[in-house]
Amino acid sequence: MTLAPEAPQRPRTSLPGPARAAAPGGERRRALTALRSTDVYAVLGAAASALSLTWLLFGRLLPFNGVVGFVVTAYGLFLLVYALLVSLDEDGPAVVDRIAAAVVRSMGVLLVAILTVVVVYALVEGRRALVHLNFFTEDMSLAGPLEPLTVGGALHAAAGTLIQITIALLITVPSGVVCAVFLNEVPGPFARFVRTIVEAMTALPSIVAGLFVYATLILSGVVERSGIAAACALSVMMLPIIIRAADVVIRLVPGTLREAAYAMGTSRWRTVWHVVLPTCRSGLTTAVILGTARGIGETSPVLLTSGFTNELNLDPLHGPMVSLPLATFEFVRSPEPTMVARGFGTASLLMALVLLLFVAARIVGGRGPGQLTRRQEHRRVLASRRDARRFAERATPAPPTDLNPPAPLRTEPGSPS
Repeated sequence: MTLAPEAPQRPRTSLPGPARAAAPGGERRRALTALRSTDVYAVLGAAASALSLTWLLFGRLLPFNGVVGFVVTAYGLFLLVYALLVSLDEDGPAVVDRIAAAVVRSMGVLLVAILTVVVVYALVEGRRALVHLNFFTEDMSLAGPLEPLTVGGALHAAAGTLIQITIALLITVPSGVVCAVFLNEVPGPFARFVRTIVEAMTALPSIVAGLFVYATLILSGVVERSGIAAACALSVMMLPIIIRAADVVIRLVPGTLREAAYAMGTSRWRTVWHVVLPTCRSGLTTAVILGTARGIGETSPVLLTSGFTNELNLDPLHGPMVSLPLATFEFVRSPEPTMVARGFGTASLLMALVLLLFVAARIVGGRGPGQLTRRQEHRRVLASRRDARRFAERATPAPPTDLNPPAPLRTEPGSPS
Protein backbone atom coordinates (compact mmCIF):
# COMPACT_ATOMS: atom_id res chain seq x y z
CA MET A 1 0.00 0.00 0.00
CA THR A 2 1.54 3.26 -1.10
CA LEU A 3 0.70 6.58 0.44
CA ALA A 4 -0.01 9.56 -1.74
CA PRO A 5 2.60 12.28 -1.50
CA GLU A 6 1.64 15.25 0.60
CA ALA A 7 0.71 18.41 -1.23
CA PRO A 8 3.26 21.15 -0.79
CA GLN A 9 2.15 23.76 1.66
CA ARG A 10 2.00 27.36 0.50
CA PRO A 11 4.21 29.78 2.33
CA ARG A 12 2.38 32.08 4.71
CA THR A 13 2.95 35.76 4.66
CA SER A 14 4.04 37.45 7.81
CA LEU A 15 1.74 40.46 7.47
CA PRO A 16 -1.99 39.89 7.93
CA GLY A 17 -4.82 41.78 6.28
CA PRO A 18 -6.30 42.01 2.82
CA ALA A 19 -3.08 43.35 1.39
CA ARG A 20 -1.23 40.16 2.36
CA ALA A 21 -3.88 37.54 1.48
CA ALA A 22 -2.49 34.72 -0.64
CA ALA A 23 -4.01 34.22 -4.09
CA PRO A 24 -4.67 30.71 -5.47
CA GLY A 25 -1.58 30.98 -7.67
CA GLY A 26 0.70 31.80 -4.75
CA GLU A 27 0.84 35.55 -5.55
CA ARG A 28 0.13 38.11 -2.89
CA ARG A 29 -2.97 40.19 -3.42
CA ARG A 30 -2.76 43.91 -2.91
CA ALA A 31 -5.82 46.02 -2.17
CA LEU A 32 -5.20 49.54 -3.49
CA THR A 33 -8.54 51.04 -2.47
CA ALA A 34 -8.97 49.72 1.09
CA LEU A 35 -8.01 52.22 3.80
CA ARG A 36 -6.01 50.58 6.57
CA SER A 37 -4.68 51.87 9.83
CA THR A 38 -1.11 51.62 8.56
CA ASP A 39 -1.95 54.07 5.76
CA VAL A 40 -3.23 56.63 8.27
CA TYR A 41 -0.17 56.17 10.47
CA ALA A 42 2.11 56.58 7.45
CA VAL A 43 0.46 59.86 6.43
CA LEU A 44 0.53 61.28 9.96
CA GLY A 45 4.10 60.19 10.55
CA ALA A 46 5.28 61.59 7.22
CA ALA A 47 3.54 64.92 7.91
CA ALA A 48 5.06 65.19 11.40
CA SER A 49 8.53 64.27 10.12
CA ALA A 50 8.30 66.75 7.22
CA LEU A 51 7.26 69.62 9.50
CA SER A 52 9.99 68.82 12.01
CA LEU A 53 12.72 68.55 9.38
CA THR A 54 11.59 71.75 7.65
CA TRP A 55 11.56 73.66 10.93
CA LEU A 56 15.05 72.32 11.68
CA LEU A 57 16.34 73.44 8.28
CA PHE A 58 14.73 76.89 8.34
CA GLY A 59 15.28 77.66 12.01
CA ARG A 60 18.59 76.04 12.89
CA LEU A 61 20.74 74.89 9.98
CA LEU A 62 20.15 77.10 6.93
CA PRO A 63 19.45 80.85 6.56
CA PHE A 64 16.07 80.29 4.91
CA ASN A 65 12.83 82.13 5.65
CA GLY A 66 9.46 82.76 4.07
CA VAL A 67 6.12 81.00 4.20
CA VAL A 68 6.14 79.85 0.58
CA GLY A 69 9.57 78.26 0.85
CA PHE A 70 8.62 76.59 4.11
CA VAL A 71 5.46 75.06 2.60
CA VAL A 72 7.20 73.88 -0.59
CA THR A 73 10.07 72.30 1.36
CA ALA A 74 7.71 70.63 3.82
CA TYR A 75 5.63 69.20 0.98
CA GLY A 76 8.67 67.76 -0.79
CA LEU A 77 9.95 66.19 2.42
CA PHE A 78 6.48 64.79 3.12
CA LEU A 79 6.45 62.95 -0.21
CA LEU A 80 9.94 61.55 0.40
CA VAL A 81 9.20 60.34 3.92
CA TYR A 82 5.82 58.96 2.89
CA ALA A 83 7.41 57.00 0.04
CA LEU A 84 9.96 55.59 2.47
CA LEU A 85 7.30 54.51 4.97
CA VAL A 86 5.11 52.93 2.31
CA SER A 87 8.09 51.05 0.82
CA LEU A 88 8.60 49.27 4.14
CA ASP A 89 5.21 47.59 3.75
CA GLU A 90 4.52 47.47 -0.01
CA ASP A 91 6.34 46.79 -3.24
CA GLY A 92 7.12 49.09 -6.18
CA PRO A 93 3.70 49.45 -7.90
CA ALA A 94 1.95 50.06 -4.58
CA VAL A 95 4.46 52.76 -3.63
CA VAL A 96 3.94 54.56 -6.94
CA ASP A 97 0.17 54.29 -6.53
CA ARG A 98 0.23 55.73 -3.00
CA ILE A 99 2.52 58.61 -4.01
CA ALA A 100 0.31 59.46 -7.00
CA ALA A 101 -2.80 59.35 -4.81
CA ALA A 102 -1.14 61.63 -2.26
CA VAL A 103 -0.16 64.16 -4.94
CA VAL A 104 -3.63 64.19 -6.54
CA ARG A 105 -5.46 64.54 -3.23
CA SER A 106 -3.11 67.22 -1.96
CA MET A 107 -3.63 69.24 -5.17
CA GLY A 108 -7.39 68.94 -4.69
CA VAL A 109 -7.09 70.12 -1.10
CA LEU A 110 -4.90 73.01 -2.25
CA LEU A 111 -7.44 74.16 -4.84
CA VAL A 112 -10.30 73.96 -2.34
CA ALA A 113 -8.22 75.90 0.19
CA ILE A 114 -7.40 78.64 -2.33
CA LEU A 115 -11.05 78.94 -3.34
CA THR A 116 -12.09 79.09 0.31
CA VAL A 117 -9.54 81.81 1.07
CA VAL A 118 -10.69 83.92 -1.90
CA VAL A 119 -14.38 83.62 -1.01
CA VAL A 120 -13.88 84.20 2.72
CA TYR A 121 -11.54 87.16 2.13
CA ALA A 122 -14.06 88.87 -0.16
CA LEU A 123 -16.89 88.27 2.31
CA VAL A 124 -14.87 89.53 5.27
CA GLU A 125 -13.68 92.66 3.50
CA GLY A 126 -17.15 93.43 2.14
CA ARG A 127 -19.17 92.59 5.26
CA ARG A 128 -19.46 96.27 6.16
CA ALA A 129 -21.40 96.93 2.94
CA LEU A 130 -23.32 93.65 2.81
CA VAL A 131 -25.01 94.18 6.19
CA HIS A 132 -26.94 97.19 4.86
CA LEU A 133 -30.13 96.54 2.90
CA ASN A 134 -29.65 99.63 0.75
CA PHE A 135 -26.60 97.97 -0.84
CA PHE A 136 -28.99 95.61 -2.67
CA THR A 137 -31.80 98.09 -3.41
CA GLU A 138 -30.08 101.35 -4.39
CA ASP A 139 -27.64 102.58 -7.02
CA MET A 140 -24.79 105.07 -6.64
CA SER A 141 -26.54 108.08 -8.19
CA LEU A 142 -26.92 109.81 -4.80
CA ALA A 143 -23.75 108.48 -3.15
CA GLY A 144 -20.25 109.88 -3.41
CA PRO A 145 -16.86 108.67 -2.23
CA LEU A 146 -17.32 110.27 1.19
CA GLU A 147 -20.87 109.08 1.78
CA PRO A 148 -21.42 106.44 4.47
CA LEU A 149 -22.34 102.88 3.63
CA THR A 150 -25.96 103.55 4.51
CA VAL A 151 -26.28 105.44 1.20
CA GLY A 152 -25.91 103.88 -2.24
CA GLY A 153 -25.55 100.32 -3.41
CA ALA A 154 -24.81 97.97 -6.30
CA LEU A 155 -28.30 97.50 -7.77
CA HIS A 156 -27.33 99.14 -11.07
CA ALA A 157 -24.31 96.86 -11.46
CA ALA A 158 -26.26 93.68 -10.69
CA ALA A 159 -29.00 94.62 -13.16
CA GLY A 160 -26.45 95.46 -15.83
CA THR A 161 -24.67 92.13 -15.37
CA LEU A 162 -27.92 90.18 -15.65
CA ILE A 163 -29.00 92.05 -18.78
CA GLN A 164 -25.63 91.73 -20.51
CA ILE A 165 -25.12 88.05 -19.72
CA THR A 166 -28.70 87.24 -20.77
CA ILE A 167 -28.23 88.89 -24.16
CA ALA A 168 -24.87 87.16 -24.56
CA LEU A 169 -26.41 83.77 -23.75
CA LEU A 170 -29.23 84.36 -26.22
CA ILE A 171 -26.57 84.92 -28.89
CA THR A 172 -24.03 82.26 -27.97
CA VAL A 173 -26.07 79.25 -26.84
CA PRO A 174 -28.04 78.65 -30.09
CA SER A 175 -25.14 79.56 -32.36
CA GLY A 176 -22.64 77.57 -30.29
CA VAL A 177 -24.76 74.41 -30.18
CA VAL A 178 -25.56 74.65 -33.91
CA CYS A 179 -21.88 75.09 -34.73
CA ALA A 180 -20.95 72.10 -32.55
CA VAL A 181 -23.60 69.98 -34.27
CA PHE A 182 -22.24 71.08 -37.65
CA LEU A 183 -18.70 70.09 -36.67
CA ASN A 184 -19.85 66.58 -35.73
CA GLU A 185 -22.65 65.84 -38.19
CA VAL A 186 -21.18 67.42 -41.34
CA PRO A 187 -17.50 66.42 -41.36
CA GLY A 188 -15.23 67.69 -44.07
CA PRO A 189 -12.44 70.17 -44.85
CA PHE A 190 -14.57 73.19 -43.92
CA ALA A 191 -15.51 71.61 -40.58
CA ARG A 192 -11.83 71.04 -39.80
CA PHE A 193 -11.11 74.67 -40.70
CA VAL A 194 -13.89 75.91 -38.40
CA ARG A 195 -12.67 73.66 -35.55
CA THR A 196 -9.17 75.10 -35.92
CA ILE A 197 -10.49 78.67 -35.76
CA VAL A 198 -12.59 77.84 -32.68
CA GLU A 199 -9.62 76.30 -30.89
CA ALA A 200 -7.53 79.39 -31.68
CA MET A 201 -10.24 81.75 -30.41
CA THR A 202 -10.41 80.02 -27.02
CA ALA A 203 -7.11 81.76 -26.15
CA LEU A 204 -8.26 85.16 -27.44
CA PRO A 205 -7.40 87.96 -24.95
CA SER A 206 -10.44 89.72 -23.61
CA ILE A 207 -9.10 93.17 -24.48
CA VAL A 208 -8.92 92.10 -28.14
CA ALA A 209 -12.60 91.15 -28.12
CA GLY A 210 -13.47 94.53 -26.63
CA LEU A 211 -11.38 96.36 -29.22
CA PHE A 212 -12.98 94.34 -32.02
CA VAL A 213 -16.52 95.31 -30.98
CA TYR A 214 -15.44 98.89 -30.31
CA ALA A 215 -13.92 99.24 -33.78
CA THR A 216 -16.61 97.42 -35.75
CA LEU A 217 -19.82 98.50 -33.98
CA ILE A 218 -19.18 101.64 -31.95
CA LEU A 219 -16.78 103.60 -34.17
CA SER A 220 -18.82 102.73 -37.25
CA GLY A 221 -21.97 104.14 -35.62
CA VAL A 222 -23.98 100.91 -35.57
CA VAL A 223 -24.52 101.11 -31.80
CA GLU A 224 -23.39 103.44 -29.06
CA ARG A 225 -21.54 102.51 -25.89
CA SER A 226 -24.29 100.56 -24.22
CA GLY A 227 -25.29 97.23 -22.79
CA ILE A 228 -25.85 95.63 -26.20
CA ALA A 229 -22.27 96.47 -27.24
CA ALA A 230 -20.93 94.94 -24.03
CA ALA A 231 -23.06 91.85 -24.63
CA CYS A 232 -21.59 91.50 -28.13
CA ALA A 233 -18.08 91.70 -26.68
CA LEU A 234 -18.93 89.06 -24.08
CA SER A 235 -20.40 86.89 -26.85
CA VAL A 236 -17.08 86.95 -28.68
CA MET A 237 -15.43 85.65 -25.51
CA MET A 238 -18.06 83.03 -24.68
CA LEU A 239 -18.78 81.59 -28.13
CA PRO A 240 -15.55 79.58 -28.66
CA ILE A 241 -15.76 78.14 -25.13
CA ILE A 242 -19.31 76.91 -25.67
CA ILE A 243 -18.55 75.54 -29.15
CA ARG A 244 -15.45 73.67 -27.98
CA ALA A 245 -17.11 72.14 -24.91
CA ALA A 246 -20.29 71.22 -26.82
CA ASP A 247 -18.19 69.68 -29.60
CA VAL A 248 -16.46 67.43 -27.08
CA VAL A 249 -19.67 66.21 -25.41
CA ILE A 250 -21.44 65.57 -28.74
CA ARG A 251 -18.50 63.41 -29.81
CA LEU A 252 -19.14 61.20 -26.77
CA VAL A 253 -22.62 60.21 -27.98
CA PRO A 254 -22.41 56.55 -29.10
CA GLY A 255 -22.65 56.08 -32.84
CA THR A 256 -25.01 53.13 -32.34
CA LEU A 257 -27.75 55.54 -31.25
CA ARG A 258 -27.48 57.44 -34.51
CA GLU A 259 -27.41 54.19 -36.50
CA ALA A 260 -30.53 52.94 -34.73
CA ALA A 261 -32.34 56.21 -35.49
CA TYR A 262 -31.29 56.11 -39.14
CA ALA A 263 -32.35 52.46 -39.40
CA MET A 264 -35.86 53.46 -38.33
CA GLY A 265 -36.04 55.95 -41.20
CA THR A 266 -35.45 59.10 -39.16
CA SER A 267 -33.94 62.10 -40.88
CA ARG A 268 -30.68 63.64 -39.77
CA TRP A 269 -32.12 66.71 -38.10
CA ARG A 270 -34.71 64.66 -36.20
CA THR A 271 -31.93 62.32 -35.06
CA VAL A 272 -29.95 65.27 -33.78
CA TRP A 273 -32.96 66.87 -32.09
CA HIS A 274 -34.49 63.75 -30.51
CA VAL A 275 -31.45 61.50 -29.95
CA VAL A 276 -28.11 63.31 -29.93
CA LEU A 277 -28.95 66.49 -28.01
CA PRO A 278 -31.08 64.81 -25.28
CA THR A 279 -28.32 62.25 -24.72
CA CYS A 280 -25.68 64.91 -24.03
CA ARG A 281 -27.99 67.35 -22.23
CA SER A 282 -25.94 67.46 -19.05
CA GLY A 283 -22.73 67.98 -21.03
CA LEU A 284 -24.28 70.86 -22.94
CA THR A 285 -25.30 72.39 -19.62
CA THR A 286 -21.68 72.20 -18.51
CA ALA A 287 -20.63 73.91 -21.74
CA VAL A 288 -23.05 76.76 -21.10
CA ILE A 289 -21.77 77.07 -17.52
CA LEU A 290 -18.17 77.29 -18.72
CA GLY A 291 -19.08 79.97 -21.23
CA THR A 292 -21.03 81.93 -18.63
CA ALA A 293 -18.12 81.74 -16.20
CA ARG A 294 -15.83 83.13 -18.89
CA GLY A 295 -18.07 86.05 -19.78
CA ILE A 296 -19.66 87.11 -16.50
CA GLY A 297 -16.36 88.06 -14.86
CA GLU A 298 -14.81 90.04 -17.72
CA THR A 299 -13.95 93.69 -17.07
CA SER A 300 -11.91 95.06 -19.98
CA PRO A 301 -14.44 94.34 -22.79
CA VAL A 302 -17.21 95.96 -20.73
CA LEU A 303 -15.02 98.95 -19.92
CA LEU A 304 -14.38 99.62 -23.62
CA THR A 305 -17.91 98.99 -24.89
CA SER A 306 -20.43 99.88 -22.20
CA GLY A 307 -18.97 102.91 -20.45
CA PHE A 308 -19.50 103.67 -16.76
CA THR A 309 -22.43 105.16 -14.93
CA ASN A 310 -23.64 105.44 -11.34
CA GLU A 311 -27.31 105.31 -12.31
CA LEU A 312 -29.59 102.34 -12.93
CA ASN A 313 -30.06 101.80 -16.67
CA LEU A 314 -32.35 98.99 -17.83
CA ASP A 315 -32.22 99.91 -21.53
CA PRO A 316 -29.42 97.92 -23.20
CA LEU A 317 -29.71 99.90 -26.46
CA HIS A 318 -29.05 103.40 -25.15
CA GLY A 319 -26.75 104.84 -22.54
CA PRO A 320 -23.87 103.42 -20.52
CA MET A 321 -24.54 100.26 -18.49
CA VAL A 322 -22.18 99.15 -15.75
CA SER A 323 -21.61 95.55 -14.64
CA LEU A 324 -20.50 94.00 -11.36
CA PRO A 325 -16.85 93.36 -12.38
CA LEU A 326 -16.53 96.90 -13.75
CA ALA A 327 -18.13 98.38 -10.63
CA THR A 328 -15.76 96.37 -8.45
CA PHE A 329 -12.81 97.66 -10.47
CA GLU A 330 -13.94 101.27 -10.08
CA PHE A 331 -14.76 100.97 -6.38
CA VAL A 332 -11.48 99.43 -5.24
CA ARG A 333 -9.50 102.12 -7.10
CA SER A 334 -10.77 104.71 -4.65
CA PRO A 335 -8.61 105.45 -1.60
CA GLU A 336 -11.70 105.80 0.60
CA PRO A 337 -12.36 102.81 2.89
CA THR A 338 -16.09 102.98 2.29
CA MET A 339 -15.62 102.66 -1.48
CA VAL A 340 -13.20 99.77 -1.00
CA ALA A 341 -15.78 98.04 1.20
CA ARG A 342 -18.37 98.59 -1.53
CA GLY A 343 -15.95 97.04 -4.03
CA PHE A 344 -15.51 93.86 -1.99
CA GLY A 345 -19.25 93.75 -1.35
CA THR A 346 -19.84 93.98 -5.11
CA ALA A 347 -17.38 91.13 -5.66
CA SER A 348 -19.26 89.04 -3.09
CA LEU A 349 -22.53 89.83 -4.85
CA LEU A 350 -20.98 88.72 -8.15
CA MET A 351 -19.95 85.37 -6.64
CA ALA A 352 -23.44 84.86 -5.23
CA LEU A 353 -24.98 85.69 -8.61
CA VAL A 354 -22.67 83.24 -10.40
CA LEU A 355 -23.56 80.51 -7.89
CA LEU A 356 -27.27 81.21 -8.41
CA LEU A 357 -26.94 81.00 -12.19
CA PHE A 358 -24.98 77.75 -11.98
CA VAL A 359 -27.55 76.15 -9.68
CA ALA A 360 -30.36 77.24 -12.00
CA ALA A 361 -28.52 75.80 -15.01
CA ARG A 362 -28.01 72.49 -13.22
CA ILE A 363 -31.68 72.32 -12.28
CA VAL A 364 -32.81 73.07 -15.84
CA GLY A 365 -30.40 70.77 -17.64
CA GLY A 366 -29.37 68.35 -14.92
CA ARG A 367 -31.35 65.36 -16.20
CA GLY A 368 -29.11 62.55 -17.31
CA PRO A 369 -29.28 60.62 -20.57
CA GLY A 370 -32.55 58.78 -21.01
CA GLN A 371 -34.43 60.79 -18.39
CA LEU A 372 -37.61 62.32 -19.79
CA THR A 373 -39.29 65.56 -18.87
CA ARG A 374 -42.76 65.57 -17.34
CA ARG A 375 -44.31 66.41 -20.68
CA GLN A 376 -42.37 63.65 -22.45
CA GLU A 377 -43.35 61.17 -19.75
CA HIS A 378 -47.02 62.14 -20.13
CA ARG A 379 -46.82 61.67 -23.91
CA ARG A 380 -45.14 58.30 -23.42
CA VAL A 381 -47.93 57.13 -21.10
CA LEU A 382 -50.62 58.25 -23.53
CA ALA A 383 -48.88 56.49 -26.41
CA SER A 384 -48.59 53.29 -24.34
CA ARG A 385 -52.30 53.38 -23.51
CA ARG A 386 -53.20 54.00 -27.13
CA ASP A 387 -51.05 51.09 -28.31
CA ALA A 388 -52.53 48.80 -25.65
CA ARG A 389 -56.06 49.73 -26.73
CA ARG A 390 -55.28 49.03 -30.38
CA PHE A 391 -53.73 45.67 -29.48
CA ALA A 392 -56.79 44.75 -27.45
CA GLU A 393 -59.08 45.65 -30.35
CA ARG A 394 -57.06 43.49 -32.72
CA ALA A 395 -57.00 40.57 -30.28
CA THR A 396 -60.78 40.61 -29.72
CA PRO A 397 -62.35 37.81 -31.86
CA ALA A 398 -64.91 38.82 -34.47
CA PRO A 399 -68.54 37.59 -34.05
CA PRO A 400 -69.04 34.10 -35.51
CA THR A 401 -70.42 33.91 -39.03
CA ASP A 402 -72.16 31.00 -40.89
CA LEU A 403 -69.50 29.41 -43.02
CA ASN A 404 -72.15 27.44 -45.08
CA PRO A 405 -74.87 29.89 -46.10
CA PRO A 406 -78.10 28.35 -47.47
CA ALA A 407 -78.16 27.87 -51.21
CA PRO A 408 -80.57 30.05 -53.14
CA LEU A 409 -83.90 28.46 -54.05
CA ARG A 410 -84.09 27.11 -57.52
CA THR A 411 -87.21 27.80 -59.53
CA GLU A 412 -88.50 25.72 -62.42
CA PRO A 413 -88.69 27.31 -65.78
CA GLY A 414 -92.03 28.80 -66.39
CA SER A 415 -93.05 28.81 -62.70
CA PRO A 416 -93.90 32.10 -61.12
CA SER A 417 -90.95 33.62 -59.32
